[in-house]
Amino acid sequence: MDDNKIIELYFERDENAISQTKECYGERLKALAYRILCNKEDAEECENDTYLKAWDTIPPQKPKYFFAYLAKICRNTALHMAEKAQAQKRNAVVVELTKELSECLPDSKYIEQTAEKELSEVIGAFLKSVSQENRIIFIRRYFMTEPVADIAKILGISESKVKSSLFRTRNKLREYLSKEELL
Repeated sequence: MDDNKIIELYFERDENAISQTKECYGERLKALAYRILCNKEDAEECENDTYLKAWDTIPPQKPKYFFAYLAKICRNTALHMAEKAQAQKRNAVVVELTKELSECLPDSKYIEQTAEKELSEVIGAFLKSVSQENRIIFIRRYFMTEPVADIAKILGISESKVKSSLFRTRNKLREYLSKEELL
């Protein structure tokens, strides 16, 4: 079933929307959650929470890109779960990604002062300015939390090319944010 038909089911409040969503995207959502949580049961719980949040928000939301909408819910839910579960010892994946991006993103005090939406809009505009390949690599790494090796395999390129792309894109992002006076 295509995304528009599934979204129609949500608008009709038809519970088949959830089963269709699970059939189309369940494994991908669970994999995303697992990469963050490193726990099968927590990933499954996160996947189910994603369906519930989608049910609660559609309508009124009518996502243009359904999987991206679900992935954002899933990712945020997983990050929140990881934060709660490991307040003392941080998840290695989250720490690694945070460390990689810390050099080019404003510090948390600035983010509190600046509207989070403004920062995400600026980053979105930045990503539109880079090549499609670099954008895909960046999103797969920092939004979908995919390992460098998996990105290289999926795109049919070397791991070193993925790492170089991420390094250059982070540097360009830092420059872009600096020009926008967000750093």
